[in-house]
Amino acid sequence: MTQQLQAQWQHRRSGNDIQRPGDVRTPWQRDRARILHSAAFRRLQSKTQIMNVGENDFYRTRLTHSLEAAQIGASLINQLTHTAPAELHYLLPDLNLIEALCLAHDIGHPPFGHGGEAALNYKMLESGGFEGNGQTFRIVGRLEAYHPDHGMDLTRRTLLGLLKYPVLMPPLSLPENPDKPGSLSKWKPAKAVFAADADLLDWVLAPLSETDRSQFQQTEQLAQSPWQRSQHKSFDASLMELADDIAYGVHDLEDAVVTGTLNERHWHEHMDSLCQSLPKPLADLMAELSEELFAQEHHRRKNAIGALVNIFVTTISVSETLPGATEPLVRYNATLPDAERQLLNALKAVVFEHVINQPAIQQLRYRSQNMLLDLFDAFHTEPMRLLPHNTRSRWEAAFNTQGQAAADRILCDYIAGMTDDYAHRMYQNLYVIR
Repeated sequence: MTQQLQAQWQHRRSGNDIQRPGDVRTPWQRDRARILHSAAFRRLQSKTQIMNVGENDFYRTRLTHSLEAAQIGASLINQLTHTAPAELHYLLPDLNLIEALCLAHDIGHPPFGHGGEAALNYKMLESGGFEGNGQTFRIVGRLEAYHPDHGMDLTRRTLLGLLKYPVLMPPLSLPENPDKPGSLSKWKPAKAVFAADADLLDWVLAPLSETDRSQFQQTEQLAQSPWQRSQHKSFDASLMELADDIAYGVHDLEDAVVTGTLNERHWHEHMDSLCQSLPKPLADLMAELSEELFAQEHHRRKNAIGALVNIFVTTISVSETLPGATEPLVRYNATLPDAERQLLNALKAVVFEHVINQPAIQQLRYRSQNMLLDLFDAFHTEPMRLLPHNTRSRWEAAFNTQGQAAADRILCDYIAGMTDDYAHRMYQNLYVIR
């Protein structure tokens, strides 16, 4: 990468990169610090990962998950410094950058996990929709209070690395009977950046040639409109997403085993046939680790968890996923071999089927979704009475200058920023007679 191009990816949208006297940090160290000290990052300590916050002191929260993802991201970079072709070493993000991405990747998630995400998306169908990664992009680029207009004012490369879906939200519409959404599983969000943040997306992608950008933003339509999937992400984003997947597939698996939510019988029912189809060395290792995972001795389980992470970290490689691109940051991705990717997907599926999809968890999700639907209705109906002063001022300014959709986005920002505990208390304040 040329020095000129390097400089482009280190730009901040404010154009102001003045460092304090004596500050010798790199741009990536400064980005990591801004994320780590942000209010949005601190709120992750009280947001659901899988099992509801407060149900047990052991469960991982969004905060501990993000810390683990950052550690895994650093391990991936360490691995690639030893195994990636020498001519691609210039492409590797340094440890501060990959940790910044992993620490920030979930800060846009609303209270109550993906259930809360579907509820807010339903309420925002007429106003541009809602999606967790799109909200992360909005928080770091617009909402956090480091800069009056540009949020955390992060470098362009950091913003690019946070874009799991570098495309705009497709047009959305309400169902025929909007008062009865039915199953909110029908209203899972399209994976995209909000149209309200199109200017920020344009700025991030400005260094790409017209051809690179067109290829990079290709999408495919999924079975149910308006669902879409963007087909590409940047090199840094692929590393961040892989670290996230490993943390979810392995460490959330540990929660399930320790709490008894996933038992040995369920594990074998789900995993044995898959493991038998793997290459023999990997299949033999998984047979050994399956026994360790459910051993009574805690240190054996911990050893199995570490060994599972090691399987994925040590097999990562760099691949050309957009061969025609001239910009290396979108031309290459970090990838796993087919067998290891198949195994990681199976671990994620185990967690989904035997933890997330269990009636007790789904009942909590159903209750939480309805809480957010009711909160949105209350604030939408009586914004000038019920919103806190600072949010009310922003709502009023947006409504008077841009209309209802912009004002709804302010409401959505407010509710999405709530922790699980805060949302629950707010619901009680508005709806529960004590």
